[in-house]
Amino acid sequence: MPLLSIVTPSYKPVREQLLEAYESVRSQELPDGWELEWVIQEDGDTGAVRDILPADSLVNFGTGRRGGVALTRNLALARSKGELVKNLDQDDILAPGVVARDIEILTSDPLVQWTTSRVLDLLPDGSTVGFDSDPATGRLEPGMVLEHWRAHHYRLPVHPTTICIRRDLVMALGGWMGIPGSDDTGLLVAASVVSYGYFHGEVGLFYRKWPGQETAAPEHYAPGEWNLRMSVVEERAEAIRKIWPCPPVLP
Repeated sequence: MPLLSIVTPSYKPVREQLLEAYESVRSQELPDGWELEWVIQEDGDTGAVRDILPADSLVNFGTGRRGGVALTRNLALARSKGELVKNLDQDDILAPGVVARDIEILTSDPLVQWTTSRVLDLLPDGSTVGFDSDPATGRLEPGMVLEHWRAHHYRLPVHPTTICIRRDLVMALGGWMGIPGSDDTGLLVAASVVSYGYFHGEVGLFYRKWPGQETAAPEHYAPGEWNLRMSVVEERAEAIRKIWPCPPVLP
């Protein structure tokens, strides 16, 4: 049966947050004939994830040496078996129906190689905040994400953590980019220059905003490292675009 793999890196998980992520995965409804696995890779070997989550055949646990979020995400990818691969961070929550929508697009439109979804920020008080600059629902042309990102001071038009991508493409690109932060941006930008994507206008993810998240740390935006990360993401995308045949932009 066709399989979609949700991959999640985990480090020092907060019990309540991880359980909410689990419930959001477990409650996803699938199209007929599809199966789902949740591959969770701990960044380290403490057993913290296994201690939090209930025994469930849906969940595939793994541990390893400490290496950071990109390495851990790629180890989860290596352990996954799905022909479609979807990202989920341990502190975020999938919206109902998002997996079925990803599968629907990627099975009905062979030109589309990856999908993204509308995101709502989930604030500590339980309220949510959306964005007013999402693209229109539909295909995203090759190069569109890179050009928007470059023109808007490295701000993406879609949220990279919502990506669902064909396995062959994510493997060909080397998985998530091996940098300390923005690894999901690196993958999305690279995928976007060689293939069509798709944006769901319906909410697909509740993105938790809280003090403990990686992107809340001052180090994440330190100018020296930030500039290096953005530079290597951009240079990699341009190099891939030069040597990788991409589909023509449709009229």
